Amino acid sequence: MQSSLTKSTSSFLTSSRRHFSRTSSSFSSRHKQQQQQHKRKSSFVTKAGAEEEELMQKLMAMIGGGAPAGRPPKGQMIAKESAIKGRDSEMRVTEEHYVLKGNSIKSFPSNVKTCVFATGCFWGTEKMFWRLPGVYSTSVGYVGGYTKNPTYEEVCSGMTGHTEAVQVAYDPTVISFADLLAMYFTNHDPTQGMRQGNDAGTQYRSGVYCKDKEQYDMTLSAKKAYQEALGSTRGEITSEIPEDFNMPYYFAEDYHQQYLAKPGSRPYCSAQPTGTAMPETWLKENGAKLSGSFWNTYGPRPGCTIGVPNEPIPLETALKA
Repeated sequence: MQSSLTKSTSSFLTSSRRHFSRTSSSFSSRHKQQQQQHKRKSSFVTKAGAEEEELMQKLMAMIGGGAPAGRPPKGQMIAKESAIKGRDSEMRVTEEHYVLKGNSIKSFPSNVKTCVFATGCFWGTEKMFWRLPGVYSTSVGYVGGYTKNPTYEEVCSGMTGHTEAVQVAYDPTVISFADLLAMYFTNHDPTQGMRQGNDAGTQYRSGVYCKDKEQYDMTLSAKKAYQEALGSTRGEITSEIPEDFNMPYYFAEDYHQQYLAKPGSRPYCSAQPTGTAMPETWLKENGAKLSGSFWNTYGPRPGCTIGVPNEPIPLETALKA
């Protein structure tokens, strides 16, 4: 997820533009040195380090020198045989959810189901999901690619095939999968292909990664209904909905987990909600527990997913909406 340009970042970019005449080989050399420095660090990268990596990617795009050697052009999926292999060691993350205290992001009660959603930006999307009543926990991670246990930098390189995603664990007796799909489709612009807002690349593609046939069939139905709701205002929905119910989901770094609820976080998310609601007729036909008036009150606002409190919406409040 790319960072918003603060004053200091803008100053850096301005300075960098003055040096566009430098050769691409010189730039690549500096970038390789930074990559070597990153390799000597642990898998727990600091927020500042991640921001530097993101800024480097922006500069490369501005220079327009094309993808570095070995990387596919931005927006083009890497071939499996060319992807980074990854590692056996799993990402270390804090197990307790930062907002939904006492609930684990790794293990769930037997009545809890899961699904993984990708909207191009996982910070704001995770926040919108954890606020829904009936959601047991959420986490952010990577899915849909080839690299085992990837790092954030590797995903950003475009050489893993993964996209940023949110795993949602939910109690189906409290909230239905139809409700989760309503949040998913209205929480971003699912027609943008390999990008979302200002963030471009295969790691920002939209997708739903289901755990069973029932979820899969309902997702296809929701896609059709939402496409009709969008009408001629948008293009075709490009969301990836694979009929593979065992796609590996890998946790993102600990600092990404519930990021927007943590002290010092920057309020940024590139997801671009369209402002178009999921048709209420579809919600009723598919067993949604939250009404159209709920979504009018608590749903995503056009162009923004983060201008809401961190606290979950109480079930009683949600049902009264």
